[in-house]
Amino acid sequence: MASLILKGGRVVDPATGVDGMMDVLIEDGIIRKIGRDLPVGGAEVFDVPKGAIVAPGLIDIHVHLREPGQEHKETIATGTASAVAGGFTAVACMPNTDPVNDHAGITEFVLARAREAGLARVYPIGAVSIGSKGDQLAELGEQKKAGCVAFTDDGRPVATALLMRRALEYAGMLGVPIIDHCEDPSLKGDGVAHEGIYASVLGLRGIPGAAESLMVERDVSLAELTGGHVHIAHMSARQSIRAVRAGKARGIRVTCEVAPHHFTLTDEALDGPVKYDTSLKMNPPLREAADRDAMLEGIVDGTVDVIATDHAPHHADEKMVEFDRAPFGIVGLETAVPICFDRLVHAGKIPLGRLIELLSTNPAKVMNLPGGTLAEGAPGDVTVLAPDMKVTVRASALRSKSKNTPFDGWELRGGVLATVVGGTIVYRNTGS
Repeated sequence: MASLILKGGRVVDPATGVDGMMDVLIEDGIIRKIGRDLPVGGAEVFDVPKGAIVAPGLIDIHVHLREPGQEHKETIATGTASAVAGGFTAVACMPNTDPVNDHAGITEFVLARAREAGLARVYPIGAVSIGSKGDQLAELGEQKKAGCVAFTDDGRPVATALLMRRALEYAGMLGVPIIDHCEDPSLKGDGVAHEGIYASVLGLRGIPGAAESLMVERDVSLAELTGGHVHIAHMSARQSIRAVRAGKARGIRVTCEVAPHHFTLTDEALDGPVKYDTSLKMNPPLREAADRDAMLEGIVDGTVDVIATDHAPHHADEKMVEFDRAPFGIVGLETAVPICFDRLVHAGKIPLGRLIELLSTNPAKVMNLPGGTLAEGAPGDVTVLAPDMKVTVRASALRSKSKNTPFDGWELRGGVLATVVGGTIVYRNTGS
Protein backbone atom coordinates (compact mmCIF):
# COMPACT_ATOMS: atom_id res chain seq x y z
CA MET A 1 0.00 0.00 0.00
CA ALA A 2 1.72 3.19 -1.25
CA SER A 3 1.46 5.95 1.30
CA LEU A 4 2.79 9.44 1.94
CA ILE A 5 2.57 11.56 5.06
CA LEU A 6 3.11 15.31 5.12
CA LYS A 7 4.30 16.14 8.63
CA GLY A 8 4.14 19.36 10.58
CA GLY A 9 2.65 21.86 8.16
CA ARG A 10 -0.11 24.43 8.58
CA VAL A 11 -3.06 22.80 6.85
CA VAL A 12 -5.48 25.31 5.30
CA ASP A 13 -8.62 23.89 3.72
CA PRO A 14 -11.47 26.39 3.22
CA ALA A 15 -13.83 23.58 2.13
CA THR A 16 -13.76 21.99 5.58
CA GLY A 17 -12.82 25.05 7.64
CA VAL A 18 -9.56 23.43 8.78
CA ASP A 19 -6.68 25.78 9.59
CA GLY A 20 -4.03 24.46 11.94
CA MET A 21 -0.79 22.55 12.42
CA MET A 22 -1.50 18.99 11.33
CA ASP A 23 -0.24 15.97 9.44
CA VAL A 24 -1.85 14.69 6.23
CA LEU A 25 -1.80 10.96 5.43
CA ILE A 26 -2.37 9.83 1.83
CA GLU A 27 -2.82 6.14 1.05
CA ASP A 28 -3.41 4.65 -2.41
CA GLY A 29 -3.92 8.12 -3.84
CA ILE A 30 -6.63 9.09 -1.34
CA ILE A 31 -6.49 11.34 1.73
CA ARG A 32 -7.05 8.95 4.62
CA LYS A 33 -6.48 11.04 7.72
CA ILE A 34 -5.68 14.53 8.93
CA GLY A 35 -4.62 15.07 12.51
CA ARG A 36 -1.85 15.92 14.93
CA ASP A 37 1.17 13.65 15.35
CA LEU A 38 -0.07 10.87 13.08
CA PRO A 39 2.04 7.68 13.23
CA VAL A 40 4.38 7.33 10.27
CA GLY A 41 4.13 3.58 9.90
CA GLY A 42 5.69 2.61 6.58
CA ALA A 43 4.75 5.81 4.83
CA GLU A 44 7.13 8.04 2.89
CA VAL A 45 7.60 11.17 4.99
CA PHE A 46 7.57 14.72 3.65
CA ASP A 47 8.72 17.05 6.43
CA VAL A 48 6.95 20.34 5.78
CA PRO A 49 9.29 23.27 6.52
CA LYS A 50 8.35 25.81 9.16
CA GLY A 51 6.02 28.49 7.83
CA ALA A 52 4.87 26.44 4.84
CA ILE A 53 1.21 25.88 4.01
CA VAL A 54 -0.34 22.53 3.11
CA ALA A 55 -3.27 23.31 0.80
CA PRO A 56 -5.63 21.26 -1.33
CA GLY A 57 -4.14 20.88 -4.80
CA LEU A 58 -4.50 24.00 -6.93
CA ILE A 59 -6.71 23.72 -10.03
CA ASP A 60 -6.40 25.92 -13.13
CA ILE A 61 -9.61 25.78 -15.15
CA HIS A 62 -8.36 27.81 -18.14
CA VAL A 63 -5.26 26.39 -19.83
CA HIS A 64 -4.21 25.93 -23.45
CA LEU A 65 -2.11 22.78 -23.86
CA ARG A 66 -2.01 23.16 -27.68
CA GLU A 67 -1.90 19.42 -28.39
CA PRO A 68 -3.01 18.11 -30.86
CA GLY A 69 -1.78 20.20 -33.76
CA GLN A 70 0.30 22.99 -32.22
CA GLU A 71 3.04 21.06 -30.48
CA HIS A 72 5.63 23.69 -31.42
CA LYS A 73 3.97 25.92 -28.79
CA GLU A 74 3.28 23.36 -26.04
CA THR A 75 2.53 19.69 -25.52
CA ILE A 76 0.44 18.02 -22.88
CA ALA A 77 3.70 16.75 -21.33
CA THR A 78 5.39 20.19 -21.22
CA GLY A 79 2.18 21.94 -20.21
CA THR A 80 1.56 19.63 -17.27
CA ALA A 81 5.23 19.92 -16.24
CA SER A 82 4.70 23.68 -16.16
CA ALA A 83 1.48 23.16 -14.19
CA VAL A 84 3.01 21.10 -11.40
CA ALA A 85 5.97 23.50 -11.17
CA GLY A 86 3.38 26.22 -10.62
CA GLY A 87 1.62 24.23 -7.90
CA PHE A 88 -1.32 23.08 -10.01
CA THR A 89 -2.35 19.47 -9.51
CA ALA A 90 -5.06 19.68 -12.17
CA VAL A 91 -5.78 21.74 -15.28
CA ALA A 92 -8.79 22.03 -17.56
CA CYS A 93 -7.67 22.44 -21.17
CA MET A 94 -9.38 24.48 -23.85
CA PRO A 95 -10.59 22.94 -27.12
CA ASN A 96 -9.05 25.38 -29.62
CA THR A 97 -6.50 22.81 -30.77
CA ASP A 98 -5.98 21.64 -34.37
CA PRO A 99 -8.27 19.87 -34.95
CA VAL A 100 -10.70 21.46 -32.52
CA ASN A 101 -11.79 19.21 -29.65
CA ASP A 102 -15.39 18.94 -30.84
CA HIS A 103 -15.83 15.16 -30.62
CA ALA A 104 -14.99 12.20 -28.41
CA GLY A 105 -11.95 11.08 -30.38
CA ILE A 106 -9.97 14.23 -29.59
CA THR A 107 -11.04 14.12 -25.93
CA GLU A 108 -9.83 10.53 -25.64
CA PHE A 109 -6.52 11.47 -27.30
CA VAL A 110 -5.95 14.29 -24.79
CA LEU A 111 -6.69 12.02 -21.85
CA ALA A 112 -4.34 9.33 -23.19
CA ARG A 113 -1.51 11.85 -23.57
CA ALA A 114 -2.14 13.12 -20.05
CA ARG A 115 -1.89 9.60 -18.66
CA GLU A 116 1.42 9.12 -20.49
CA ALA A 117 2.79 12.35 -19.00
CA GLY A 118 1.80 11.25 -15.48
CA LEU A 119 1.99 14.73 -13.94
CA ALA A 120 -1.05 16.96 -13.40
CA ARG A 121 -4.59 15.70 -13.89
CA VAL A 122 -6.05 16.96 -17.17
CA TYR A 123 -9.73 17.68 -17.68
CA PRO A 124 -10.64 18.35 -21.32
CA ILE A 125 -13.17 21.04 -22.21
CA GLY A 126 -15.12 20.42 -25.40
CA ALA A 127 -16.21 22.81 -28.11
CA VAL A 128 -19.76 24.21 -28.05
CA SER A 129 -20.05 24.20 -31.83
CA ILE A 130 -18.59 21.99 -34.56
CA GLY A 131 -15.12 23.33 -35.33
CA SER A 132 -15.92 26.21 -32.95
CA LYS A 133 -17.36 27.90 -36.04
CA GLY A 134 -20.59 28.97 -34.35
CA ASP A 135 -22.89 27.28 -36.86
CA GLN A 136 -23.99 23.96 -35.44
CA LEU A 137 -24.04 22.64 -31.88
CA ALA A 138 -21.45 19.91 -31.28
CA GLU A 139 -22.49 16.57 -29.80
CA LEU A 140 -22.14 17.66 -26.19
CA GLY A 141 -23.47 14.43 -24.68
CA GLU A 142 -20.93 12.32 -26.56
CA GLN A 143 -18.11 14.65 -25.50
CA LYS A 144 -19.17 14.56 -21.86
CA LYS A 145 -19.30 10.77 -21.95
CA ALA A 146 -15.72 10.77 -23.29
CA GLY A 147 -14.53 12.95 -20.40
CA CYS A 148 -15.28 16.63 -21.12
CA VAL A 149 -16.13 18.64 -18.00
CA ALA A 150 -17.46 21.81 -19.68
CA PHE A 151 -17.94 23.38 -23.10
CA THR A 152 -16.67 26.55 -24.76
CA ASP A 153 -15.73 27.96 -28.15
CA ASP A 154 -12.80 29.63 -26.37
CA GLY A 155 -10.83 32.02 -28.49
CA ARG A 156 -14.18 32.96 -29.96
CA PRO A 157 -17.48 33.87 -28.32
CA VAL A 158 -20.46 31.55 -28.68
CA ALA A 159 -21.59 33.11 -31.94
CA THR A 160 -25.31 33.81 -31.48
CA ALA A 161 -27.79 34.20 -28.67
CA LEU A 162 -29.78 31.26 -30.03
CA LEU A 163 -26.74 28.96 -30.07
CA MET A 164 -25.85 30.06 -26.55
CA ARG A 165 -29.41 29.38 -25.41
CA ARG A 166 -29.36 25.87 -26.88
CA ALA A 167 -25.92 25.19 -25.41
CA LEU A 168 -27.02 26.28 -21.93
CA GLU A 169 -30.15 24.13 -22.16
CA TYR A 170 -28.22 21.06 -23.34
CA ALA A 171 -25.34 21.51 -20.89
CA GLY A 172 -27.85 22.11 -18.11
CA MET A 173 -29.28 18.64 -18.71
CA LEU A 174 -25.75 17.24 -18.61
CA GLY A 175 -24.95 19.12 -15.38
CA VAL A 176 -21.94 21.03 -16.73
CA PRO A 177 -21.22 24.73 -17.35
CA ILE A 178 -20.87 26.64 -20.60
CA ILE A 179 -17.76 28.84 -20.53
CA ASP A 180 -17.78 31.88 -22.78
CA HIS A 181 -15.00 34.03 -24.15
CA CYS A 182 -17.15 37.16 -24.06
CA GLU A 183 -16.50 39.48 -26.97
CA ASP A 184 -18.69 41.24 -29.51
CA PRO A 185 -16.76 40.65 -32.77
CA SER A 186 -18.28 43.70 -34.45
CA LEU A 187 -17.03 45.98 -31.66
CA LYS A 188 -13.67 44.25 -31.31
CA GLY A 189 -13.05 44.44 -35.04
CA ASP A 190 -9.33 44.13 -35.70
CA GLY A 191 -8.38 45.71 -32.38
CA VAL A 192 -5.18 44.65 -30.67
CA ALA A 193 -5.12 46.67 -27.42
CA HIS A 194 -7.51 48.35 -24.99
CA GLU A 195 -9.27 51.35 -26.50
CA GLY A 196 -7.75 54.18 -24.48
CA ILE A 197 -5.04 56.80 -24.31
CA TYR A 198 -2.10 54.39 -24.63
CA ALA A 199 -3.46 52.66 -27.75
CA SER A 200 -4.02 56.11 -29.23
CA VAL A 201 -0.51 57.29 -28.39
CA LEU A 202 1.02 54.14 -29.92
CA GLY A 203 -1.27 54.07 -32.93
CA LEU A 204 -2.80 50.70 -32.05
CA ARG A 205 -6.36 49.73 -32.94
CA GLY A 206 -8.51 49.63 -29.81
CA ILE A 207 -10.90 47.13 -28.19
CA PRO A 208 -13.41 48.84 -25.85
CA GLY A 209 -14.45 47.24 -22.56
CA ALA A 210 -18.03 47.24 -23.87
CA ALA A 211 -17.00 44.64 -26.48
CA GLU A 212 -16.68 42.23 -23.54
CA SER A 213 -19.47 43.44 -21.28
CA LEU A 214 -22.21 43.38 -23.95
CA MET A 215 -21.63 39.65 -24.35
CA VAL A 216 -21.51 39.14 -20.58
CA GLU A 217 -24.91 40.86 -20.31
CA ARG A 218 -26.25 38.57 -23.03
CA ASP A 219 -24.97 35.44 -21.34
CA VAL A 220 -26.26 36.42 -17.90
CA SER A 221 -29.71 37.02 -19.41
CA LEU A 222 -29.63 33.67 -21.21
CA ALA A 223 -28.56 31.86 -18.04
CA GLU A 224 -31.57 33.45 -16.35
CA LEU A 225 -33.83 32.30 -19.21
CA THR A 226 -32.55 28.71 -19.30
CA GLY A 227 -31.54 28.08 -15.69
CA GLY A 228 -28.18 26.93 -17.07
CA HIS A 229 -24.75 27.66 -15.60
CA VAL A 230 -22.64 30.18 -17.51
CA HIS A 231 -19.03 30.81 -16.56
CA ILE A 232 -17.39 34.01 -17.78
CA ALA A 233 -13.79 33.41 -18.84
CA HIS A 234 -10.86 35.81 -18.26
CA MET A 235 -12.97 38.80 -17.24
CA SER A 236 -11.22 42.15 -17.67
CA ALA A 237 -13.72 45.03 -17.88
CA ARG A 238 -15.39 46.86 -15.00
CA GLN A 239 -18.73 46.81 -16.84
CA SER A 240 -18.49 42.99 -16.98
CA ILE A 241 -18.05 42.58 -13.26
CA ARG A 242 -21.04 44.83 -12.64
CA ALA A 243 -23.12 42.55 -14.86
CA VAL A 244 -21.93 39.42 -13.04
CA ARG A 245 -22.52 41.00 -9.64
CA ALA A 246 -26.06 41.99 -10.62
CA GLY A 247 -26.75 38.52 -12.02
CA LYS A 248 -25.58 36.84 -8.83
CA ALA A 249 -27.81 39.18 -6.80
CA ARG A 250 -30.78 37.93 -8.84
CA GLY A 251 -29.87 34.31 -8.16
CA ILE A 252 -28.69 33.54 -11.70
CA ARG A 253 -26.19 30.71 -12.13
CA VAL A 254 -23.25 32.81 -13.28
CA THR A 255 -19.63 32.39 -12.17
CA CYS A 256 -16.50 34.13 -13.39
CA GLU A 257 -12.73 34.05 -13.40
CA VAL A 258 -9.97 36.67 -13.54
CA ALA A 259 -6.39 36.08 -14.71
CA PRO A 260 -3.40 37.39 -12.71
CA HIS A 261 -2.35 39.77 -15.49
CA HIS A 262 -5.74 41.49 -15.40
CA PHE A 263 -5.55 42.33 -11.69
CA THR A 264 -1.84 43.22 -11.85
CA LEU A 265 -1.08 45.10 -15.07
CA THR A 266 -2.75 47.92 -17.00
CA ASP A 267 -2.49 49.21 -20.56
CA GLU A 268 0.01 51.80 -19.32
CA ALA A 269 2.60 49.00 -19.57
CA LEU A 270 2.31 49.25 -23.36
CA ASP A 271 4.02 52.64 -23.14
CA GLY A 272 6.83 51.28 -20.96
CA PRO A 273 10.56 51.03 -21.68
CA VAL A 274 9.96 48.49 -24.47
CA LYS A 275 7.39 49.88 -26.88
CA TYR A 276 5.12 47.43 -28.71
CA ASP A 277 6.21 44.55 -26.45
CA THR A 278 4.21 41.59 -27.74
CA SER A 279 4.47 39.83 -24.36
CA LEU A 280 1.85 42.41 -23.32
CA LYS A 281 -0.56 41.39 -26.06
CA MET A 282 -3.42 39.24 -24.82
CA ASN A 283 -7.16 38.92 -25.40
CA PRO A 284 -8.95 40.40 -23.59
CA PRO A 285 -6.32 43.12 -23.53
CA LEU A 286 -4.74 44.80 -20.53
CA ARG A 287 -7.21 47.52 -19.61
CA GLU A 288 -7.02 50.81 -17.74
CA ALA A 289 -6.51 51.26 -14.01
CA ALA A 290 -10.24 51.52 -13.26
CA ASP A 291 -10.78 48.08 -14.79
CA ARG A 292 -7.79 46.57 -12.97
CA ASP A 293 -9.11 48.01 -9.70
CA ALA A 294 -12.59 46.60 -10.39
CA MET A 295 -11.07 43.12 -10.81
CA LEU A 296 -9.31 43.53 -7.44
CA GLU A 297 -12.54 44.70 -5.84
CA GLY A 298 -14.35 41.65 -7.20
CA ILE A 299 -11.66 39.37 -5.79
CA VAL A 300 -11.98 41.03 -2.39
CA ASP A 301 -15.80 41.14 -2.20
CA GLY A 302 -16.39 37.60 -3.49
CA THR A 303 -17.87 38.43 -6.89
CA VAL A 304 -14.91 36.73 -8.58
CA ASP A 305 -15.12 32.97 -8.06
CA VAL A 306 -11.83 31.79 -9.55
CA ILE A 307 -8.35 32.93 -10.45
CA ALA A 308 -7.35 31.14 -13.67
CA THR A 309 -4.23 31.76 -15.74
CA ASP A 310 -5.44 31.56 -19.37
CA HIS A 311 -2.03 29.95 -19.97
CA ALA A 312 -1.54 30.63 -23.70
CA PRO A 313 1.89 29.52 -24.95
CA HIS A 314 3.26 30.77 -28.28
CA HIS A 315 6.58 30.05 -29.98
CA ALA A 316 9.12 32.87 -29.75
CA ASP A 317 9.15 33.30 -33.54
CA GLU A 318 5.40 33.92 -33.52
CA LYS A 319 5.73 36.69 -30.93
CA MET A 320 8.82 38.32 -32.50
CA VAL A 321 6.82 40.22 -35.11
CA GLU A 322 4.97 43.55 -35.25
CA PHE A 323 2.45 44.06 -32.43
CA ASP A 324 -0.49 43.97 -34.85
CA ARG A 325 0.58 40.61 -36.26
CA ALA A 326 1.58 38.80 -33.07
CA PRO A 327 -0.81 36.25 -31.57
CA PHE A 328 -2.69 37.07 -28.37
CA GLY A 329 -1.68 35.38 -25.12
CA ILE A 330 0.92 34.74 -22.43
CA VAL A 331 2.04 31.78 -20.34
CA GLY A 332 0.87 31.84 -16.74
CA LEU A 333 1.05 28.51 -14.92
CA GLU A 334 4.40 29.12 -13.20
CA THR A 335 3.90 32.79 -12.31
CA ALA A 336 0.37 32.66 -10.85
CA VAL A 337 1.17 31.68 -7.26
CA PRO A 338 3.98 34.24 -6.74
CA ILE A 339 1.87 37.04 -8.26
CA CYS A 340 -1.18 36.10 -6.17
CA PHE A 341 0.82 35.98 -2.94
CA ASP A 342 2.70 39.18 -3.67
CA ARG A 343 -0.15 41.33 -5.00
CA LEU A 344 -3.10 39.94 -3.04
CA VAL A 345 -2.06 38.29 0.24
CA HIS A 346 1.06 40.27 1.15
CA ALA A 347 -0.60 43.45 -0.12
CA GLY A 348 -3.27 42.91 2.54
CA LYS A 349 -6.15 42.60 0.07
CA ILE A 350 -7.25 39.05 0.90
CA PRO A 351 -6.40 36.46 3.58
CA LEU A 352 -4.63 33.20 2.76
CA GLY A 353 -7.85 31.18 3.00
CA ARG A 354 -9.51 33.30 0.33
CA LEU A 355 -6.54 32.76 -2.01
CA ILE A 356 -6.83 28.98 -1.63
CA GLU A 357 -10.57 29.29 -2.25
CA LEU A 358 -9.87 31.14 -5.51
CA LEU A 359 -7.20 28.71 -6.70
CA SER A 360 -8.54 25.37 -5.45
CA THR A 361 -11.88 25.16 -3.64
CA ASN A 362 -13.93 27.23 -6.08
CA PRO A 363 -12.40 25.91 -9.32
CA ALA A 364 -13.41 22.41 -8.20
CA LYS A 365 -16.94 23.61 -7.39
CA VAL A 366 -17.41 25.61 -10.60
CA MET A 367 -16.35 22.70 -12.81
CA ASN A 368 -17.77 19.90 -10.62
CA LEU A 369 -14.30 18.36 -10.29
CA PRO A 370 -12.95 16.01 -7.64
CA GLY A 371 -10.49 17.74 -5.33
CA GLY A 372 -10.43 21.25 -3.97
CA THR A 373 -10.40 19.88 -0.45
CA LEU A 374 -8.25 17.85 1.95
CA ALA A 375 -11.27 16.06 3.45
CA GLU A 376 -10.83 12.38 4.19
CA GLY A 377 -11.68 10.39 1.05
CA ALA A 378 -10.75 13.22 -1.32
CA PRO A 379 -8.07 12.74 -4.00
CA GLY A 380 -4.56 12.88 -2.57
CA ASP A 381 -3.71 16.13 -4.34
CA VAL A 382 -1.77 18.64 -2.27
CA THR A 383 0.14 21.85 -2.93
CA VAL A 384 2.78 22.90 -0.41
CA LEU A 385 3.11 26.68 -0.47
CA ALA A 386 5.87 28.90 0.89
CA PRO A 387 4.34 32.35 1.52
CA ASP A 388 7.68 34.06 2.18
CA MET A 389 9.76 32.42 -0.54
CA LYS A 390 11.62 34.95 -2.69
CA VAL A 391 10.90 34.31 -6.35
CA THR A 392 12.52 35.96 -9.35
CA VAL A 393 10.66 35.16 -12.56
CA ARG A 394 13.05 33.96 -15.25
CA ALA A 395 11.36 33.33 -18.58
CA SER A 396 14.27 31.17 -19.75
CA ALA A 397 13.84 28.85 -16.75
CA LEU A 398 10.12 28.17 -17.23
CA ARG A 399 9.16 24.51 -17.77
CA SER A 400 6.66 25.52 -20.42
CA LYS A 401 7.82 25.03 -23.99
CA SER A 402 7.05 28.71 -24.58
CA LYS A 403 8.46 31.68 -22.65
CA ASN A 404 6.03 34.49 -23.55
CA THR A 405 5.57 36.29 -20.22
CA PRO A 406 5.43 39.99 -19.31
CA PHE A 407 6.70 39.16 -15.81
CA ASP A 408 10.28 38.26 -16.76
CA GLY A 409 12.63 39.65 -14.10
CA TRP A 410 9.89 40.43 -11.58
CA GLU A 411 10.88 39.83 -7.95
CA LEU A 412 7.98 38.46 -5.95
CA ARG A 413 7.31 37.02 -2.49
CA GLY A 414 5.57 33.65 -2.25
CA GLY A 415 6.06 30.39 -4.11
CA VAL A 416 5.56 26.63 -4.40
CA LEU A 417 7.61 24.11 -2.43
CA ALA A 418 6.07 20.89 -3.69
CA THR A 419 3.18 19.46 -5.68
CA VAL A 420 1.58 16.11 -4.86
CA VAL A 421 -0.80 14.35 -7.26
CA GLY A 422 -2.54 11.18 -6.13
CA GLY A 423 -0.10 10.75 -3.27
CA THR A 424 2.98 11.03 -5.50
CA ILE A 425 5.35 13.99 -5.24
CA VAL A 426 5.52 15.17 -8.86
CA TYR A 427 7.41 18.41 -8.21
CA ARG A 428 9.89 19.61 -5.58
CA ASN A 429 11.33 23.11 -5.60
CA THR A 430 15.07 22.59 -5.43
CA GLY A 431 15.79 26.32 -5.45
CA SER A 432 17.70 26.11 -8.72
